[in-house]
Amino acid sequence: MSDVSSGDDTVRTEVREWLAANWTPGMDRNRWADLVLDAGWSAPSWEPEWFGRGLSDAESRIVAAEFAAVGAPGTGHDRANLFACTLHDAGTDEQKRRLIPPSLRGESKWCLLYSEPGAGSDLAGLRTRADRDGDRYVVNGQKVWTSFATTADYGLLVARTDWDVPKHNGISFFMFPMRQPGVDVRPIHQITGESEFNEVFITDALVPAENLVGPLGGGWAVLQTALGYERRLMGDLARTTKSATKPQEDKESLIGLARTYDKLEDGHTRQQIARIDALAAVNRWNTQRAKASGGTEAATLMALGKIAMSRILHETARVQTEIVDAESMLAGPDNPVGDAVTFRTLNAYFTSIGGGTDQIQRNIVGERVLGLPKEPDPYRNTAFRELPH
Repeated sequence: MSDVSSGDDTVRTEVREWLAANWTPGMDRNRWADLVLDAGWSAPSWEPEWFGRGLSDAESRIVAAEFAAVGAPGTGHDRANLFACTLHDAGTDEQKRRLIPPSLRGESKWCLLYSEPGAGSDLAGLRTRADRDGDRYVVNGQKVWTSFATTADYGLLVARTDWDVPKHNGISFFMFPMRQPGVDVRPIHQITGESEFNEVFITDALVPAENLVGPLGGGWAVLQTALGYERRLMGDLARTTKSATKPQEDKESLIGLARTYDKLEDGHTRQQIARIDALAAVNRWNTQRAKASGGTEAATLMALGKIAMSRILHETARVQTEIVDAESMLAGPDNPVGDAVTFRTLNAYFTSIGGGTDQIQRNIVGERVLGLPKEPDPYRNTAFRELPH
């Protein structure tokens, strides 16, 4: 234990000294991004030859905490940047050199082009197609529930490139340029009053063949890598507030809320808060276990973390509603507490759906953890074009 602590202290001291020597609040963001990237702090747990410092995940989190303490941006991409993480694990050396640095510097933004109107829970049933035309692919289809599509430079796209093999085998994965003719983004109005998600219509849009990630027809495996990072991110950083000006609604604010409403001494309320705290603690331990495991076990554990985070958010919203009682029916700027609780209740469903629904995660856990038999699939070896539609 002392060796671990000593290593942590060494990393903490090193990053503090580096920040003291290089970071100035208000400095030019482009210059700062270059400094962070060159020093390997953008993705500290990656190999030095790929923009990192070879640190452990725990040490990477220490780096993130020290950056946050002084208000410095630019680190944590090895956990939060799905575009760069997917390329780091599945991309070619050329793709890593060309596409990762601009993403780590914040020069390029990304979105996820996975789900379709007819392929959500059964994502392998997707019908967006990518047809080879010389040194490029021509893409046609529709995606839905896409966050950040209006500002993205690239979309992590899964598309069908072979219709004559079983559905999982004919899918390929691309880094798709979003800013081009033939890409029509339409916002979706949500129950929370926001339009965070979008429909994306793709008509004869182009993606260079050099942006194919993984082998042709091997996109399902690349997608599992990307989904693993997404589930990890959702387990770490569930979105809970309407804006940055509202307090984080974690266990401490639950305690504060109960105190404000004179319910902190109520045994039932205290038990509910303690239960949520216990769920959060177990989820943290599960996430740490997943990071130490790797491979298939890590992906399975991330499914557990995804379910756990959904449950934590729904339970937190339920307890908040109980605490504030009738005030939870009020909304708008004149009723900030009721508005925040209502938003939390509605927004919890976002986490139940994003990154693969809770039901899909339970299937993964049932099959891979509990050893239950897989659901019958009479079309497992049938060419996609022959499937009922």
